[in-house]
Amino acid sequence: MKINIITLGCSKNTVDSENLAGQLKAQGHTVYFDRQRNDCDTVIINTCGFIGDAKEESINTIIGQIAAKQRRHNKTRLIVCGCLVERYKEELSQEMPEVDEWHGVDFFKSSLQRRLSTPKHYAYLKIAEGCDRSCSYCAIPLIRGAHKSRPIEELVTEAKTLVDNGVKELIVISQDTTFYGLDLYHRRALGELLNRLATESGAPWIRLHYTYPASFPDDAIDAIARHTNICNYIDIPLQHINSRILSSMQRGIDREGTLRLLERFRTKLPHVAIRTTLIVGYPGETEADFEELKQFVAEARFDRMGCFAYSPEEGTPAYRLGDPVSDEEKQRRVSDLMALQESISLKKNQQRIGKTYRCLVDRIDGEYIVARTEYDSPEVDDEVLARQTRPGIRPGDFINVRITDALENDLVGELS
Repeated sequence: MKINIITLGCSKNTVDSENLAGQLKAQGHTVYFDRQRNDCDTVIINTCGFIGDAKEESINTIIGQIAAKQRRHNKTRLIVCGCLVERYKEELSQEMPEVDEWHGVDFFKSSLQRRLSTPKHYAYLKIAEGCDRSCSYCAIPLIRGAHKSRPIEELVTEAKTLVDNGVKELIVISQDTTFYGLDLYHRRALGELLNRLATESGAPWIRLHYTYPASFPDDAIDAIARHTNICNYIDIPLQHINSRILSSMQRGIDREGTLRLLERFRTKLPHVAIRTTLIVGYPGETEADFEELKQFVAEARFDRMGCFAYSPEEGTPAYRLGDPVSDEEKQRRVSDLMALQESISLKKNQQRIGKTYRCLVDRIDGEYIVARTEYDSPEVDDEVLARQTRPGIRPGDFINVRITDALENDLVGELS
């Protein structure tokens, strides 16, 4: 059969879909990752159920595929699976009987036959499933269950296989990568895993995502400092800085602890790029709390930052607090924070003018090479644009680029 997989949500969902695609391909099916394709025998939608916007996108995608199925006189089998179904299977199946099958997150199994949906030069390495944290706003533990680490040997084997197949950048992910190993080895083993990946996988770049600020393991910082093939990059969703809000969020850290952690990063890793995400409009966030958050962003000067409006999720502790901040006010706060971050990003990028960076080529766009520095993760961070003046450069190549101009979210340079 021809099977099309549509993946919504985070990179962890991406890995799930890739594992499924590998299994289907091994069974002899032809598998696509193409939202626009309309000639397949089966369409599988891997949904996201994390926040309101993600749930809305998932539902709209299902509705769109139902319409496409009807245009093909119901000849397409429609399967919907993943996080949204895990939470709302009964309601969804009643509202949309046109869907042929509904499956939760157990639909996905790890597979060494994984088929990448990303460009072949980078891949996500999911080191654990589930989450043991109790963040008050988050439904992931309800959806995915308890944290379950994968063995180091299994991960090293998968990493080697990915690199042997052309992957140049491994992006280490899970719901909370700092928790890695506690269930399996009864100790935090992220640092050990990073050391093994750095020395044994053969990957030119290894990047760390989805870390958690409370009890951040020092040996993970040491591993980044020790190995030149681990990118000077930490993705750490801090969510807020006000201690009262952090306590209500059940984050296990306060303002002072957060500031000490950022100082540790910048002392041990003087060239590190820090990416964070923040939540505004959480129940009880006053205007003064938001101003404190703005001042924190101005002083912390993050290299990369995202911001989300709080979304009440059924079954979470914060759901009982209501949703007192209006949607309009939430969006104002998002806009204010992102405008502040853009000004910070522009100034930081301007400081790069005249410097030369080793970059990984993502794609060729007309006469331009589109690449990234080690300080930028794919799809979410800055890109480097350079005119193609040297024939033969392809995605997955490493090039040196001298920066000649800077924008808020991009760098412009020339090959050197």
